[in-house]
Amino acid sequence: MPLFSHQHLRVLLKQHLVRVNTAPEIAQKVADNLVEASLKGHDSHGVTLLPRYIRAILAGDLNANAELKTVRDAGPILSFEGGHGFGQLLGEQAMTAGIERVRQFGVAIVGLANSHHLGRIGAWAEQVADAGLVSIHFANVAAPAAVLPFEGLRPRLGTNPFCVGIPLHNRPPVVLDFATSAIAGNKARVAWNEGRQIPEGCAVDANGQPTTDPGVLMTEPRGALLPFGGHKGAGLSLVCSLLGAALTGGETESHHIPPREGIINNMLSILFDPQRLGAGEHYQQELLAQVDWVRNDQQGRDVQIPGEPERRAYARRQQEGIHIDEVSWREFIALETLRA
Repeated sequence: MPLFSHQHLRVLLKQHLVRVNTAPEIAQKVADNLVEASLKGHDSHGVTLLPRYIRAILAGDLNANAELKTVRDAGPILSFEGGHGFGQLLGEQAMTAGIERVRQFGVAIVGLANSHHLGRIGAWAEQVADAGLVSIHFANVAAPAAVLPFEGLRPRLGTNPFCVGIPLHNRPPVVLDFATSAIAGNKARVAWNEGRQIPEGCAVDANGQPTTDPGVLMTEPRGALLPFGGHKGAGLSLVCSLLGAALTGGETESHHIPPREGIINNMLSILFDPQRLGAGEHYQQELLAQVDWVRNDQQGRDVQIPGEPERRAYARRQQEGIHIDEVSWREFIALETLRA
């Protein structure tokens, strides 16, 4: 597999986006976000998405220069429409607006509908945590349903991400970020590209039989992903769609959305200032004590706190570089022939 430095990829991705009439400042923001996701070990949400983004632009599913539109402004409650613009831009802008409202009111509820792919939702939790605030995010994927409900036979849910960010004093934040499916859909794509199997218990084929072949999720007749944790993941996926899409003005999976190049997300975010709750001045000590307690006396086992795997991958890949699988690299080469 080709191996590249993150500096090279930031330039390369920006160049490809500018060639399809993306404003340079937006192109750089998108490129940086995708590279950061790959640096943090999430290739499924990283640089290999660029060819699909560009196909989405050419297909009219992604409005490369769309701006965030305010739909409703009610003090601590903000509602935005994304117009299928880059989630890397819209997500950051929506969180910035939410942070400003928390400074005024102590809390903000932010709805974002019809954004193109928001990427790694953990990036928005990190942005909010950097401001010293807690955030909770419910997102859905407005696409053909790809996940079975618990005990179901037909896909009815999305891979709908859930994320929480909690800042810690003088330490990196706790960032819990996961798809409510057993694995993210794009992780199956990466496995398929690399010729790898996916773990057991993640998917079924078109006949409902368990499989470790990611190809059943990529080609017709398609199988389906399973929710993580049985009824728990299925329930949380449904909640992410109800809160993230139905309440924000976005599309839920019930719309029988046809396949398309674009990846449309909707998201509800709750942000608040932990200092304004009732835990008193010493709440940070309690946070740190609990995090340390989780790891205490584990007989040398590598117990990790949410967010640590990403930081470890980041340190390693900054030095070693970022791999791009052969299938994705051929797609990158093919981009040279595309024109907006």
